Formats: sequence, structure tokens, C-alpha cells
Amino acid sequence: MAALTGAQKAAMLLLQLGRDRAARVMAQLDVAEIEELTAEILRLERVDQRLADEVLEEFHAVSVVGPGVGGGMGLAQHLLVASLGADRAGEVMERLQTTLQGQPFEFLQHADARQVVSLLSGEHPQAIALVLAHLRPDHAGAILAGLDAELQAEVAHRIALMERASPDVVQVIAETLQRKASTVLAASDLAAVGGVQPLVEIINRADPSTEKVILEGLASRDEELAEEVRSRMFVFADITLLEDRAMQLVLRQVETAQLSVALKGVGDGVRDTVMRNLSERARENLVEEIELLGPVRLSLVEDARAAIVQVIRRLEESGQIVIRRDGEDELVA
Repeated sequence: MAALTGAQKAAMLLLQLGRDRAARVMAQLDVAEIEELTAEILRLERVDQRLADEVLEEFHAVSVVGPGVGGGMGLAQHLLVASLGADRAGEVMERLQTTLQGQPFEFLQHADARQVVSLLSGEHPQAIALVLAHLRPDHAGAILAGLDAELQAEVAHRIALMERASPDVVQVIAETLQRKASTVLAASDLAAVGGVQPLVEIINRADPSTEKVILEGLASRDEELAEEVRSRMFVFADITLLEDRAMQLVLRQVETAQLSVALKGVGDGVRDTVMRNLSERARENLVEEIELLGPVRLSLVEDARAAIVQVIRRLEESGQIVIRRDGEDELVA
């Protein structure tokens, strides 16, 4: 963490916020900040998950507590006693202190279940039970499923009977496994948080002005990379890739006035895709609306097209439609 710059931390944070939230955040930044963050996102190929988690924790601490607000054990204990009484406050503090000491098997939390099974091979059932009891239930279940049937039953039995474990014993087992893990575990405990595709997905959900700034800034640094990003993005002309049923669902969520502006100056392929998916009456209304418009500013046309693309992206993300991009296999019903 100490070696990370503020921009690197910000890039890691954006990628973990999710595409839509990241796009909204970037829309609030100035041009220089957007360019700097874009560059950092592209440099992030694979990042240790623990490091990514630490960045999130630091952001949470600063955003919730604030950099200039004092906390600490004394204040926490005082608030708990005032809220819950001395007895219950003592129980809560004991649980919290155990949590704050860190998870001894955190290095296994994001490892592939099959690799953890290999790592635990030859370990005593009690040690395996201790490890699984410290992992997330879904992860522990996947690991348990990979054990031999007889060992599964033995480990499950020991987990059920386990109540408390000596911290010293836990620490010894954790240290032993961590040394062994350095040779057994591959890079699967590294989370893919950056690269071209995550950047494309963020830009796809940004507003047109932010999209333009990012692409122009990227092109000034690396034109070839900017072209790769552009080639992966879904643009208005790509609606010709939509199946008719998907196009009909999109059109039900777009106003005729907006659609008429978006279709000004489009090629025949895009126009035909839209027209054949409208009812005869709706098609006539749209043609009439386009003719009544007359000349339209390019910026208004681009805004209308961007709004329709946003509708398409939302429908794809929610699983209501599938975009068949160039070069992809056909779908089989």
C-alpha cells in the first residue's frame, strides 16, 4: 500500500465500484484527472486481491470517519457501554477485537477451490476443519466437496464439534500453509481488475462528453490502444447486430421524437433495422417526424444516439437482450 500513488489507488477503487458507478464518478472529474485515471486503469492487469481490499478499506475509513476525526478503542468502548450496557459491550468488543486482528487464512479466501484441496492434501482432518471454519461458507463448501468422501465426513464432523481454537495453534497452521501455498497456489488468487475490457465497459456507461475526453486523452498517449478500445465499444451503428426481438424491446423504451433525431443522417442498414421492427402506424409516424424536423445540430443527433445506446446497454446488462457482436458465434435457440 505504501508504494501506491493516489492515482493508482483511485484506479483500483473505480474498478471495484462497478461499471456504472465508476462512469458516474469519472463524469465529475476534470480532463487531466480523467486522463490520469484512464492511464492507470490500463496499466492494471492483475492485482493482489488483498491489496485491492486494503484500498477499499482505506477509502471506507476516510469516507466514513474522515481524515481528521479521532476514533480508537476508548471512544468505541465508551459508545458501546452507553448503548448496550457494560456486559453486552464487553461481549461485542471481544468479538470485534478477534475480527480486527485479521483473518489468519485470508490468503486462501480467493484461491481456486481445487488448488486449496491440493494444498490441504496430507493435512490432519482437524487442521483442515480449522481452515474451512475460517473461510467463507461458499468457498469452504466448494473445498469440502473436493475432498474424498471419507475425509469429507471426518472434516464435517470436526467442524460441527469445534467451538474454540487456540490463537497460537491457528497461527502455526496458517504460517505452515502459507509457506506451502507459495509453491502450490498459482496466480488464481490474483484478481483481474484492470485492462482494456474493464475500461471499455466503464466508457460504455459514461456520458458522451466523458467518453469523448477519455478517448481523446487515450489517443494522445497511445493511438493504437485507443483504436482497440473504440473497436470494442458498442455504438449506435451497431444496432444492426441486434436480433429483431431485441430491437423491438429497445424501441418500446425510446420516444419517437428522440428516435427521429437519432436517425438523421444514418446509413440504410441502421434505418432498415429500425423501420422493420416498428408497426406500420409507428413507422409512418416516425417518417413524418423525421421529415418535419428539417436540419438538426450534430450535437443533438449524437446526444439522441447516445441515449438510445444507454438503453441498449442497460437491457444487455440486465440480461433482457443479447448483443451479437461481429466475430462472435451465432446463438442457438
